[in-house]
Amino acid sequence: MKRPPTISRRVARGFSPFRGERASRLVPQARMGGPMPWVIAIMVALTVIAAAGGLAMHNLAVTAQSELSGGATVQIVEASPTERNRQAQAAEILLAQHPAVASLRRVPDAELEQLLEPWLGTGSGPGLSTVSGAASDTDAIPVPALIDVRLRSAVTPGDLDSMRRLVAEQAPAARIDAQSSWLRPVFSAISSLQWLAFALVMLLGLTSGAAVWLASRSALGANRDTIEVVHLLGGTDSQIARIFQRSIALDATLGGTVGLLMGLAAVLLLGRQFAGLDSGMVAGGGLTGFDWLVLAAIPMVGIVIAVLTARLTVMLALRRML
Repeated sequence: MKRPPTISRRVARGFSPFRGERASRLVPQARMGGPMPWVIAIMVALTVIAAAGGLAMHNLAVTAQSELSGGATVQIVEASPTERNRQAQAAEILLAQHPAVASLRRVPDAELEQLLEPWLGTGSGPGLSTVSGAASDTDAIPVPALIDVRLRSAVTPGDLDSMRRLVAEQAPAARIDAQSSWLRPVFSAISSLQWLAFALVMLLGLTSGAAVWLASRSALGANRDTIEVVHLLGGTDSQIARIFQRSIALDATLGGTVGLLMGLAAVLLLGRQFAGLDSGMVAGGGLTGFDWLVLAAIPMVGIVIAVLTARLTVMLALRRML
């Protein structure tokens, strides 16, 4: 009867010219049954969600700034409806002659009433002044006339000053402001959220690396005796490191794939929820084709980080071990 090969023979065959492929069987590693792939899956899913949020915020800021950079708003703040309409018409005629103005549009009274309806109610009840001219001069809340002005380029302080001087005589109640100045606090908040998303992505990457480091150290401790025998039979640190690299790479691939699917499902679900708000500003934060490619590349980056972390961990530990 044939005797089973001893461990020394198995190790010797493993470190033959096959570059340690057979030796990897000496260090068996669980796949989806162990905790490591699931930890990576959770980290990848959270990273995808955080990255998608940061990219959406960036797109939202860029879209809003591009739309508002060349816009200015003229408000005719006048209590008398008759005088308000006169000054608004005069401002329209004068601003149309300004060389920097590409187009302008007076916001219809009905549209203003619709915008104010959630806060002030409907009709011309107590305390609410309609802008249709039907309300009296004694209304409690006179609604200003609004003119939307689009310039040929980005609004500058010089453009605003020249427009103000142009309409000062005929429309003294006119107030001209850049549309982007109204949303400056919003842009500041969006920028902060972008940096927060970036910080979360970096933190999750460091956490994933730490998890791989702990898993590699645990695997080394569990297989210390086998590794010592492999060294005595001529196995190199690089060959042993490749054993752990292959195991971690497979775990990271499985976990990264599962995490990517979970993250994309969450992003699509959140995207549908925000799309239901039917807001033009929110619609500007949609993800582009390049953004989806970036999200798809996150598991690949995770695999690279996991493999490099495992190799460095094993190589440093082996140098101290033997």
